[in-house]
Amino acid sequence: MSRIIVSILILFSACDQTQIPTEDLTPIAYPSLKLAQSDALSLLPLTCLETQYPNKLNQTLNDPSQIKQPKVLHPAFYGCFDWHSSVHGHWSLVYLLKSFPGLENAELIRNLLNDHLSAENIIAEVNYFNEVGNQSFERTYGWAWVLKLSEELHTWKIPFARQLEANLQPLTDHIVNAYIDFLPKLIYPIRVGEHSNTAYGLSLAYDYAKVFDHQALSKLIVSTANRFYAGDQGCPLTWEPGGFDFLSPCFEEANLMRKIYRSGEFKIWLSSFLPSIIKPGFQLAPARVGDRTDGKLVHLDGLNFSRAWCLYGITETLPEYVHLSSIANNHFNSSINNVVDDHYAGAHWLATFAIYAYDASASVNRPQPAEKTTNILKNSNRPNRKRFVFF
Repeated sequence: MSRIIVSILILFSACDQTQIPTEDLTPIAYPSLKLAQSDALSLLPLTCLETQYPNKLNQTLNDPSQIKQPKVLHPAFYGCFDWHSSVHGHWSLVYLLKSFPGLENAELIRNLLNDHLSAENIIAEVNYFNEVGNQSFERTYGWAWVLKLSEELHTWKIPFARQLEANLQPLTDHIVNAYIDFLPKLIYPIRVGEHSNTAYGLSLAYDYAKVFDHQALSKLIVSTANRFYAGDQGCPLTWEPGGFDFLSPCFEEANLMRKIYRSGEFKIWLSSFLPSIIKPGFQLAPARVGDRTDGKLVHLDGLNFSRAWCLYGITETLPEYVHLSSIANNHFNSSINNVVDDHYAGAHWLATFAIYAYDASASVNRPQPAEKTTNILKNSNRPNRKRFVFF
């Protein structure tokens, strides 16, 4: 019903849409991921995926026998400080190796993926979810990244990926079933800037459902998104960011709705939900980080990347709002030099967010600009440090 209402609104509002002057449609320099950047970015998950401590388990204990080492509890995903960071660290390596088979550490990455994502290890991960009290473990942020990892493996057309995908399948199936069981019970959306944000979890899960043509999951996500968000208006963007945000509640919701709506429907919905951003003069400053050694405060570097991928996504769906890509670039550029391995608080996860923002940028239909040179990773003692060309 909500989708029908949006479609009707299109008929009455088509002549009332903001028009972007043609002189504003100038070429924009977008981030572009190349081999040098990929080599350097791969070092971060490659290092932390086998770093067991420090570790935040977020474990529910039923008796003393469940107190075990992280690697025993999570033989596949024990590194990178917490479970979800380990999962998307594996995604990062799969994405980079798939995109750039000539990575400097390609063989090392293959061996790590093969070791961690073994059939035996994945069954142990599923068993953990099945223990009493752990059904809600990593709901839904970690869940979403399991599906993104599965999707990335599925679209990598080599035998090595087929084996890893098959190994991961029991956990993938468990997460799909967990979504299907959980979403009808969730009466209200979770509108926060951290892990439990509902729109973000639905967005990644919807990508998976579309790639796999999983009709039950896809329909459930569409109905849930409409139930939660179709009538939303005037998202308070001025309330963002919160002090610990790495996701934008407003933009993540918009990024989800652009996926489930046709472009015309989405344009109408966006004009009510975030009317300020569709104006050519819209401005939004990147978030500032007060202390990058603080694991919560450094979240704001992640927010700059996640805002960027949402804005790139909106531009991909509605190219007439090309001015949003300039704002996305500004956010990306403000944090890309801070994806460093000096401070583990950010280094255990920020590479993933940078890669995901690169990927979103690559999806925007754009002219190819001249290249510029900068550093992406700086002030490190690591001997294999790469210098980057990211435009």
